[in-house]
Amino acid sequence: MASYSWLSHHAALMLLLINWREGMHCIGLSVDPPGDLAVLDPGHLGYLEITWSPPASLINRAECPKLYQLEYFNTYENSWTVIRTVRRTYTAQFDLMKDVRVRVYTLLSGPCTNGTLVKSTSYIELVQKSPSTGLVGTAVKDFVCVFHNMEYVTCNWGGGPKMPANSQQTLYFWHKELGQTQECPKYTISNGVRSGCNFTGTFFPDFTDINFCVNGSSPEGPLKPTYISLQIQNQVMPATTQKLHLQTGPNAQLEVHWERPAGRVPGNCLEWEVKHNQERPDGKTSTQQITKKTILTLPSVHDKQRNCFRVRSRLHKYCVQRSFWSNWSHEICHPEEKQTSAEPRWDMVPLYVYTAVAIIAILVLSLCVWAALKVRSRQVKKLDSHTTFFAKSSALSVAET
Repeated sequence: MASYSWLSHHAALMLLLINWREGMHCIGLSVDPPGDLAVLDPGHLGYLEITWSPPASLINRAECPKLYQLEYFNTYENSWTVIRTVRRTYTAQFDLMKDVRVRVYTLLSGPCTNGTLVKSTSYIELVQKSPSTGLVGTAVKDFVCVFHNMEYVTCNWGGGPKMPANSQQTLYFWHKELGQTQECPKYTISNGVRSGCNFTGTFFPDFTDINFCVNGSSPEGPLKPTYISLQIQNQVMPATTQKLHLQTGPNAQLEVHWERPAGRVPGNCLEWEVKHNQERPDGKTSTQQITKKTILTLPSVHDKQRNCFRVRSRLHKYCVQRSFWSNWSHEICHPEEKQTSAEPRWDMVPLYVYTAVAIIAILVLSLCVWAALKVRSRQVKKLDSHTTFFAKSSALSVAET
């Protein structure tokens, strides 16, 4: 029985080998790779079209269903992407600052191969070098786009280390819902140089590649271009949390809760980071924790402890691939810090107060001097009038005598 089983297994393997050999040679040739591989750039900032033609040996073989295996190097993920398709064209996103690497195999199945899927042993390949245009060291750096509370988008960048003076940078963008590339609607100017773009009022579709290019010119020649591709739902920064509440509960519990900011950001997509600072007689401690709830409860609080909280939020990984943290909220504490009014100090009185006092003193002194002079003038005039009258009276007396 063991010998019979071994013979049956051996016969089955031989039969499979014969069928495979017949499938490979039933058309008289091995499967050839495609031809005329090309990569076309329609001007969509990295969204390229890949085309190829069927193998010459299979053009007249209508009974042989043809399938193609496309492989291209995804520089954004640093890995090969594999696509199988019956079509002879495919569009994909590439980083134009790096080489474009593409290869295609032919796959056959059906009557020609007795139902076995056969792949060509070789492939056609194309490597398209990145254009080395622009001055070295002039490409922008730190390009960042932020979707503020899912309401409007801003993008910002920094200048290259060798950016010439009087350079003029230009931003272009494109996505599938646009017929052609468009320029930034409103630039942000910093120190006389374009450093960003405000897209308020511009629509960007979710879950769609948005392509950007920042290039430009200078008196020394063209600037080196920078290409970026991103999806806008991964760039969200929620608004700052404004409403925090703190209250004590039974058994000396302390409960802090907050309200999510208003806007288009889905509440079920938010996660929160809570920063807790605690002051005790033996020192200070600080802890941070992430939660998807909008409430946090401390089991017990001692009278000699001071607890302060603030929160910030972002979209969690189950809604988007990544997100920006919002700004921290204001701090709320228990017990609240008592505000004591400090006694005024003369060395803290502003200079303008001293100036005003001096001016008033001079005016008062001037008024007093003026008043004194006026009184003295009146007295002198009165004395002169008495003297004149006395002189006239004496003269009359002498005349009568």
